[in-house]
Amino acid sequence: MKVLCLHGKGTSGAIFRSQTSSFRAKLPDQPIEFDFLDGPFESTAAPGIDLFYDGPYYSWWTGDTVEDVRAAVARLNSHIARHGPYDAAMMFSQGCVLGSAALLLHQEETPHLPPPFRSAIFICGGPSMPVLEELGFQVSAEARQRDIASRNALAKQAGNAAILSQGNSRWTGLDALTGGLSEEELRREIDCPFRVVVPTVHVYGSKDPRYSAGVHLSAICEPKKRRSFDHEGGHEIPRNTRVSDSIVELVQWVLGQGAEA
Repeated sequence: MKVLCLHGKGTSGAIFRSQTSSFRAKLPDQPIEFDFLDGPFESTAAPGIDLFYDGPYYSWWTGDTVEDVRAAVARLNSHIARHGPYDAAMMFSQGCVLGSAALLLHQEETPHLPPPFRSAIFICGGPSMPVLEELGFQVSAEARQRDIASRNALAKQAGNAAILSQGNSRWTGLDALTGGLSEEELRREIDCPFRVVVPTVHVYGSKDPRYSAGVHLSAICEPKKRRSFDHEGGHEIPRNTRVSDSIVELVQWVLGQGAEA
């Protein structure tokens, strides 16, 4: 099996390899090839990353427009054509934006072709709101405002100063970002004309400022083919046994689902 791995903005394939090592080490002995890509653009480090990892750091695009995302999807599809097919894609943060856009654009524009990957594992990331709206999704004003506010909160809570002064207690103020809404209420903030149909796993943390973005991403995926898991942390992949074991179970499930599709 082959799994395409897409890192977050301001990190790298090598960093994502390290971030996922705790649960990947627990996967049963079976041939799984993890293909960790680097984004094409050099970047400053994501907030807090340079405290733990040396560069270089990369991103998948430099702007944040629909055109930027479409160009990144085109580059990704070119890589997949050369090195695929892939049984799954595993993504973190900005990587989730890229991977979800690739699936949505495939369904809207090239549904007669196989999907770019047979299943998806989204970790601590959401969709591109501009891409959703271009494709006919109705995004509420509250969801758009939440998306902007959560990005600003993440930059502050994940930064070096917050890490050094507060440690894990820096992940705060989430009720103000979610408005106290449940997961199902957050999902209803997006009206979907269609949904991602490949099997999906959604891993997000209830202390992550981008928690609502992760829930919104689950909303645009087929409910009967998705599983979600709250790791109860921030914008990170906790390395404790409970989280690692749960992610391993989900990865095995989604790979099995993708193989049957």
